[in-house]
Amino acid sequence: MINLRGIAAFLTLLGTAAQGHAAGVTIGVIAPQGGPLGLLGAQIAAGAGFEIQQSGNTLVAVNETCEDNSGAAVADALVNAKVQIAIGFLCSETLEGALPKLKDANIPAITVSARSRILMEDALKNGWPLFRLAPADGTEAAKIIEVILKDWAADPIALIEDGTIHGRELTEAVRNALEQNGLKPVFTDTYRPGQEQQIALVRRLKRAGATRVFVGGDRSDVAVMARDAKAENIPLSILGGDAMRAADQPLPLTPRVRAVALPEYALLPEGGPAADALRAKGTEPEGYVLPSLAAALIAGRAAEAAAAAGKPLRETLVGTTFQTPIGAVAFTGAHELSQNPYRLLEWRGNGFFPPAAPTQ
Repeated sequence: MINLRGIAAFLTLLGTAAQGHAAGVTIGVIAPQGGPLGLLGAQIAAGAGFEIQQSGNTLVAVNETCEDNSGAAVADALVNAKVQIAIGFLCSETLEGALPKLKDANIPAITVSARSRILMEDALKNGWPLFRLAPADGTEAAKIIEVILKDWAADPIALIEDGTIHGRELTEAVRNALEQNGLKPVFTDTYRPGQEQQIALVRRLKRAGATRVFVGGDRSDVAVMARDAKAENIPLSILGGDAMRAADQPLPLTPRVRAVALPEYALLPEGGPAADALRAKGTEPEGYVLPSLAAALIAGRAAEAAAAAGKPLRETLVGTTFQTPIGAVAFTGAHELSQNPYRLLEWRGNGFFPPAAPTQ
């Protein structure tokens, strides 16, 4: 776990060092330093701070309140500190106010969190220097559709969702894509979430002939369904979305249940060395830690490459591939990730990992 007081002290130490001796690339790190979002801000600070210190660059920490109309002050702080690039930005509210001033100052911004499609559309229309390390709206559904069409097209498919806005919209996107490809689910339904058992539901799935089930709902509900299907000896291959990345309680998830989700980068080969180095310093590489480390790495290397080539920094960010602890990262001309970061993963009792073998 990340200690908020320790992170605050760490940022203060780096800030003091930066004032006395500016080194390398000056990178702004924008994240909440307290309040309800303080823990997420501490994750951003931990990952970015670790990389900036390792690379010998200079960190400028700016508090993010995520309040409406707070972005202009954040931008002013970055401009006054003469940063070359800024990362973090947990909230769209910050970016909306900051980006016009960052454009005028030629300071690119890399967000590790904000997913708003409208925000990026406005950025491109207005020439704001926003780059998104977070997945954009719609990319989760796009990956789920890709997986189902690739692995399940020949099988009887069921689509069920929990009635929430996200669950319903996600499942509807999948259904529309299946129909556009000439596939019709054998069963669709809205289930009642938060139940202690779902035996009636899994029996209905069996009567419908479904063998593959996509669930637009929470991990706890999927765990109940998987347990009850096993108890009833009903063979169901279950796939969930990113909501599956949650605590494995109160009922543990059955092994081999799959999810299309953002990976736990610390469990992957590319993230392992950085995760070990962070743990050696007392920081658990959870949440935004490794993505923020990657953002700081990209910021530093892009700024160095731009200076060496005599090119604007934002031009260097487009099309360049950066090797990071979250994998190879490149931004498109639309300032989005060139590859969908969602992956097909399988639960193995202690984490979600890439499937060991193709879907049976």
